[in-house]
Amino acid sequence: MQALSSSAGSGLGRHEAARRLEQYGRNSLPEPRQRGPWLRFVLQFHNPLLYVLLVAGAVTFALDDHVDAAVITGVVLINAVIGFVQEGRAHKALEAVRAMLASRAMVLRDGERHEIDAALLVPGDIVLLESGARVPADLRLLRVRNLRVNEAALTGESVPVEKGTEPVAGAAPIGDRSCMAHAGTVVSVGQAHGVVVATGQQTQMGHIGRLVGEVQTLATPLTRRLDQFARQITLFILTVGLVTFLYGHFVRGMPALDVFLAVVALAVAAIPEGLPAIVTIVLAIGTRVMARNNAIVRRLPAVETLGSVTVICSDKTGTLTRNEMTAVQVMLPTHTLQVTGAGYAPEGGFHGHGVSVDAAQDGLLQGLSRCALLCNDARLGHDATGGWQLVGDPTEGALLTLACKAGLDPLEEAATWPRVDAIPFESEHRFMATLHHEHAGRACVLLKGAPERVLDLCGQDASGQPLDRAAWAARMEDAAGAGQRVLALASCDMPAGTTALAMTDISRRFTLLGLVGLIDPPREEAIVAVADCQRAGVRVKMITGDHAVTAAAIGRQLGLHADRAVTGDAVSGLDDAALQRVVLENDVFARASPEHKLRLVAALQAQGELVAMTGDGVNDAPALKAANIGVAMGQKGTDAAREAADLVLTDDNFATIARAVREGRVVFDNIKKSLLFMLPTNGGEAGVILLALFAGLALPVTAGQILWVNTVTAVTLALALAFEPAEPGVMRRPPRRPSEPLITRVLAARIAYVSLLMIAVTFAVFEWELARGSSVQMARTAAVNMLVFGELVYLFNVRRFTASALTRDVLTGNPVALWMAVLLVVFQLLFTYAPPMQQLFGTAALDMLSWSMILALGLGKFLAVEAEKAVLRRLQVRSV
Repeated sequence: MQALSSSAGSGLGRHEAARRLEQYGRNSLPEPRQRGPWLRFVLQFHNPLLYVLLVAGAVTFALDDHVDAAVITGVVLINAVIGFVQEGRAHKALEAVRAMLASRAMVLRDGERHEIDAALLVPGDIVLLESGARVPADLRLLRVRNLRVNEAALTGESVPVEKGTEPVAGAAPIGDRSCMAHAGTVVSVGQAHGVVVATGQQTQMGHIGRLVGEVQTLATPLTRRLDQFARQITLFILTVGLVTFLYGHFVRGMPALDVFLAVVALAVAAIPEGLPAIVTIVLAIGTRVMARNNAIVRRLPAVETLGSVTVICSDKTGTLTRNEMTAVQVMLPTHTLQVTGAGYAPEGGFHGHGVSVDAAQDGLLQGLSRCALLCNDARLGHDATGGWQLVGDPTEGALLTLACKAGLDPLEEAATWPRVDAIPFESEHRFMATLHHEHAGRACVLLKGAPERVLDLCGQDASGQPLDRAAWAARMEDAAGAGQRVLALASCDMPAGTTALAMTDISRRFTLLGLVGLIDPPREEAIVAVADCQRAGVRVKMITGDHAVTAAAIGRQLGLHADRAVTGDAVSGLDDAALQRVVLENDVFARASPEHKLRLVAALQAQGELVAMTGDGVNDAPALKAANIGVAMGQKGTDAAREAADLVLTDDNFATIARAVREGRVVFDNIKKSLLFMLPTNGGEAGVILLALFAGLALPVTAGQILWVNTVTAVTLALALAFEPAEPGVMRRPPRRPSEPLITRVLAARIAYVSLLMIAVTFAVFEWELARGSSVQMARTAAVNMLVFGELVYLFNVRRFTASALTRDVLTGNPVALWMAVLLVVFQLLFTYAPPMQQLFGTAALDMLSWSMILALGLGKFLAVEAEKAVLRRLQVRSV
C-alpha cells in the first residue's frame, strides 16, 4: 500500500486515478497488429505447388483449352480464399484472451463505492470482490472472508483455491500465490478487498496474451511435404523440358515450334494438376468423419497432422479427468470402502476388499453419508441434454453424490432432519457446522472440514472407541499420497429444543464418523485411449498446473510413467539440453506455468517429435498455438484455448483424440494412395512423350488428349480413393517419422515400376494399331483408352499398399470406387464414339479387336503390379 500510495479505507482520489490512467494506460490488452487483407490474400499464392498449378493453367490456356484452364485457376483461387479465411480466424486467439478480462469492477474512489468500467482500473485502486465476480485485474488481497477463487482457466487447479492475506515467497508459482487474485479468474464463494498491483499487459492474463501473440504457427507435416514435393517436381519438369528441347532441336534438328509444343505436352503430362483438389477433398472427408466423432477441425491440414503425431501432451483437468470432484474412498472406524463411479452422476457403489457392499446395511456408512448430505449447501440437477449439473462447491457436490450412491434421498432426509442453524465455512476455523432436529425433538450438530481441525474436536469414533489419532493420521497420509483430498465428518447430540448454534458449541464433544478421500478421477475412456495411443507408438505426457502428488496419482491410474512428477520449479532450473533429456524420460509434469508448457513443447520438438497439445484454459493457449497441432476442449474450454487450437473436441474427451489420430492416419494413407495413383499416370504419360521424342517416333497421345486423361481420371478414379476405409492394423504401426519425405523409397520404386508398365502397354497398343494399318487417329484413341484402362485396373491395385487385391473386399470395401469405374467407362465411350468428342480430341471409333488388346494388356499390367506387391509382402513391407 505504501509503494502504491493508496489507502485501504478510501482508495485513490479521482484526480490521482485519472493521472495514473494516463501513466499506465487502460486495463485491457492491445489489439493485435495484423497484415492488411489485400496483403494477406496475395500471400496465399506464395506456395511452390500453386506456382506449378499457375504454370499448368497458363499452358492449358495457351493450348486454347479454356475450360481446363478455368478449372485449374479456380482450384488456385479456392485454396487462396480458404487460406485467407483461416488466417483471419487465427488472429482471434489474442482477442479471446482479451475477452477474459472483466468488463465492470466495484472500486473505492475518495472513500465511496463506485462501479466503473474495468478498463479504467489503475494500480493502487481498491477493488471489492464478491461471489460470482470475475477478477478485473491482478490484486494483492487486503481483507478476505471465506474467499475461494476458481483458477482452473489460469493454472489448471481442479478445485477452487482458498485465499488469504498472509504473504508468500516472491518466487512462488502462480498456483501457490494464495494472497493474490489474478485477472480473468472467478470468485466461487466469499468476499474480499484487494489492491490493484497490475493492469492490462502487466497482468498474468496479459502475459499469456503476449505469449499467444509471439508464438508462430508451425507448418503441418503435410504442407511441408507438399511444398518439398512441389519444388522437386517443378525442378524436375523444368530440367527434363530443357534437356528435351535442346535434344530435339539441336541433336535431331526438329523445328523449334514443334519441339516446344512437344515440351508443352510433356509439362502437361507431368504436372498432377488434380492433386491439390484431391488432397483438399480427402482432408474435407476426414474433417466430416471427425465432426461425426465429436472433433471439429478448424484448419484442414490439421486432419492429417494428427495421424503424424509422435507425442500427445495433455492437460489433466477436464481432459484426462472429468473436472468433477468425486469421492473415491470412505474411511470408516472399522473398515475402508472404495467408491466406484465418477463425476456428479449418482451412479456407482461401494466395495470392500473387492467385494460389493450393500450400503443400506452398513450403519457406519449411512451415518457418514447422512452427514455428507445434510452438512452441505450444494445442489445437483439433471437434464436430458447436459446430464448431471452441480450448483455450488465441487467438493460439496462430490459429498452429495456420495450420499445418493449410499441410497439416501436429499428431499426425504431434509424433511426428516430440517436445518435450524449453521456456521458457514471460514478459512479461520476450517470447518462447516449445521444444526438439525428431527420432529420428535432430538437435535444434533453435523460437522465437516479439514481433518486436522475436525480430529481436534473429536473424543471418540462412531464405533464407540476412543479416538486413535495416530491410526487416523496414517490413513490420512495414505490417502494424500494417492493424490486424494481428505475431508473429515463428525457429529454430536445437542439438548432437545436447541434452536441456535454458536462457536462455543463447537468443542471437543464430537464423534468422528469417518474420512472421505476425494479426487478429480481420470475418465475411464481416457485410460483406454492412452493405452491405444501407446500401442500405436504415440507417447502421452500430462502437463498440468495441479499439485505434483495429485498429478502423479492420476498419471499412474492412466498408465503413464509416473514414478515422480517433474515440477515447474524443476523445469525452470534446467537448461534447454537438460530439459530435452528430462522431457523424454518423464511423462508427468506438475505446477506448470504457460512458459513451462511452451518450453516442454519446444524441447520435444527439438528432439524431432511431432507434438499435439491439448488443453482448456487460457494458460494453455500459448502452448496450443506452439504445438504442431493444438486440441482444445469445446464444452468446458475457454474461448482463448479454442481460438488458438487447430482441433476442438465437442465432448471434452481424450478418447476422441485417439479416434482422431486414427482418422488422421487414414487421411494420410488416402493422400499417399492418391499420389501413388496419380504420379505413375503422369509418369507414364510423360514417359510416352519422352520416348517418342528421343526415338523419333510419332507422339502416341496429344497434349489435349493428355489433359483429358488427367482430368477425367482425377474427377473419377483419384476421387474414389478419398473414400477408402482404414488399412488393417492402422493403429498398430508406429507413427511416421516427422522427417520422412512424402515420396519414400518404396513409394518411388512403385511409381517408377508402374510408370514403366504404363509406357510399355501404351506404346504396345499404339504400335500394334499402326502395324495392322490403323490410322494415327485410331492408334492414338487406342493409346488413350489404354492409359485410362491401365489406370482403372491400377485403382484396384493401389487400394491396398501391399496387401493382395485378389480379394472380395477390394471390390466391396469401397462402393464409390465401383461407381466411379462405371462413370469412367461412360466417359471413355463418349470420348471414343461421340462425334463432338471425336472432332475436339481427334479420336476415332475402335473395333472389338482393339478393345480385346486393351483389356488383355490391362489385365497383364494388373497382375504385374500384384506380383510386385507379393515381393514386398515377402520382404515384410507393410506400407509404402
